[in-house]
Formats: sequence, structure tokens, C-alpha cells
Amino acid sequence: MKKLIITILAGLPAFVFAQSAYTIKGKAGSIGAPAKVYLSYVVDKKPVVDSANIVNGNFAFAGAVKDLTPASLTLDYKGAGYMNLNRKVKQDVISIYLEQGTISLNSPDSLAKSTVTGTRTNLENAEYKAYMKPATDKMTMLMAEYNATPAETKKTKEFDDAFMPRYNAVQKEQSELTKSYIKSHPDSYLSLVNLNSVGGAYPEYAEMAPWFNALSERVRNTTTGKTYAGRLEKWKLVALGQMAPEFSQADTSGKMVSLSSFKGKYLLIDFWASWCGPCRAENPNVVKAYNKYKDKNFTILGVSLDQPGDKAKWLAAIHKDGLTWTHVSDLQYWNNAASTAYGVQAIPQNYLLDPTGKIIGKNLRGKDLEDKLAQIFDKI
Repeated sequence: MKKLIITILAGLPAFVFAQSAYTIKGKAGSIGAPAKVYLSYVVDKKPVVDSANIVNGNFAFAGAVKDLTPASLTLDYKGAGYMNLNRKVKQDVISIYLEQGTISLNSPDSLAKSTVTGTRTNLENAEYKAYMKPATDKMTMLMAEYNATPAETKKTKEFDDAFMPRYNAVQKEQSELTKSYIKSHPDSYLSLVNLNSVGGAYPEYAEMAPWFNALSERVRNTTTGKTYAGRLEKWKLVALGQMAPEFSQADTSGKMVSLSSFKGKYLLIDFWASWCGPCRAENPNVVKAYNKYKDKNFTILGVSLDQPGDKAKWLAAIHKDGLTWTHVSDLQYWNNAASTAYGVQAIPQNYLLDPTGKIIGKNLRGKDLEDKLAQIFDKI
């Protein structure tokens, strides 16, 4: 038996620790010292940064990754160091994908303008960018116009009424082009990456599962594909008609509060944070709804995605915005256990539960929240 175990272990490295070796060869004009190029990516949620000298515009990297990995190349013209880059100004950066083979970049003057060739996913990325270019150019021009507009003008209803229909039209054009690309490229990793554009900030399982399942097995089995499949399972659990998943977190005084303790009431689970501008802007509407229906078997449970060490900011926001209902948080930012279990990708986000704990409404804001509550309580 001991010999058998040793034999099995001896065969593990080739299977478990298989790596995809990549080489990057770049040319950016005739740039030289003191400039450096930095390669950055994430492995197991930890950032990795590598550097290379650039001589007469030439630079190179070599390494290995466990799976297809999104990465960025940044050109540091002054050789200041990756952590010392002035991120208040636009950087000379380009996104690539690390995978088996040689990735080639060529530009007459900068990284951002490089033509990327040499491996399948990087070629597909270039194809996708070219496919999307008409709509991308429209959005770039529209946002340039927006950024050039005086701040006071942007606050007016007249500007908003004129700008938003144009913005929505271009955004819809981008979405339709993306859907068309995904349908015609089921074996492209870019199709998987851009599923987020289809689902938006608040994806629904019923809509996104067919899109994901239509992708090839090769794409679905990438690390990104497996991660997306995990998100789908979470979204399935919080679809309309499902029983809301249980969770328990500490309230503002440190006392543990469980979701199930609210059974018997209509409950709005409100995911928000003190640092979230749209959340703070929506809070007056939530306060209005709470005050109107709090005496009719309705209450709210606020779940904050505030950051570690920011309890004071969380409490100050509760006080300033007049949020007089129960609040909980584990102060773990986007790693909040409750928001993670619910597959939350953007805030504000909310779930309306009936007295049994079943989800009967989602992402209800402003008049939509008021109308939904009126519909419920007018019947009672």
C-alpha cells in the first residue's frame, strides 16, 4: 500500500501543477532607460507584479500561469517604480491575456497603441475591440462632451433630460453588439468576459444561465468560467420566488442579528455602504417608504459593505441619513459574507421578502419601491 501511495504522488505534479508557459516580446518605439515596463496580474486573489528594462523600445517577459489570466502592461517612462506611479494622470497601459505561447506587442511610440498578436485569446481580443469600435467611439465622444460640460450645468434637469437618452441609446447599441458577438463566438474567452455587459449590474439567473450554457465547454471550464458558474448558483438562490438565504451579522452594538428573526414581517434587505454615493442618494426614498409603512408589518434590515476599520463612518452615515431601522455589517467591504452569499455585484441593491421569508421583489428604488409596498399593503 505504501508503494502505491508513493507512485500516485509521483504522478501528481504533471497533473495538478501543470502550467501554461508564456513569453511576451514587445517593441514600443525607441524608448529606453530609465523607463521600465511592469506586468501585473492576480493569482489566487493576490497581486503579482513583474518588471523588465526597456532598451531601444524592446522589452520581454517570461513566466507561467495555471490558467488563462487577464493582465496589464504599464510603461513607466521615468522609472519611478510601480508603486510610485502617478495614478492621478492617465497611464500608458494595455490589457493582455497570459496564456501558452508567445505574445507580441508592436507600437511606434507607446504601449497603449500596440498591436497585440501571437496567441488565440489576444487575437480574439483585438477582433472584439475592432467589432465594437463604432459604438466604443460614440461612447468615447459622448463622455468627452460630458466631461467638458461645467459641473453646474450637469446638475440641471434640462441637461439630464437631453443627455441621458443619448447615453442610453449608445449603451444599448454596445449591449446589442456584445450579444451578437457572444452568439457568434461561443468558443471565445472574450464571450465569457463580456457576459457582464449583458447582465449589467444586477444580473438575473433566468436571463444569464442560457447565455453561459451556450458557451463551449472549453470556455466554461476556465477558472473565470468556473467562477461565473458559481455566481450563477448564487443568483439562482435569490431569484424571485425563492426563500431568502439565511445569514447572521453583528448590529451597530455588536449583537448578532439573524435574518430569520424577521420572519412574520415584510422585510426589505437593503445592501448599501457609507462610501456609496448612489446609496446615500437613494436613502431619502428608503426613509420615506419606511416611515409610511413601518406600522403595517414592514421593516428594513440594512446590510453595510463598509470597510474594515470604518465602523465610525458607517454609524455616522446611519445617523446623518436618518436610517432608524436595524443595521448589520461584518465590515468586510465587498467580502461581506451576506452580500457574497447573495451574489451582490453592485450597490445599492435590495430584496423584498414576504412574512415567510420568500423573495417577492428585487432592486426596488424610488417610485418602484413605493408602488410595490402600496400594492401589498392596500390589500391588507
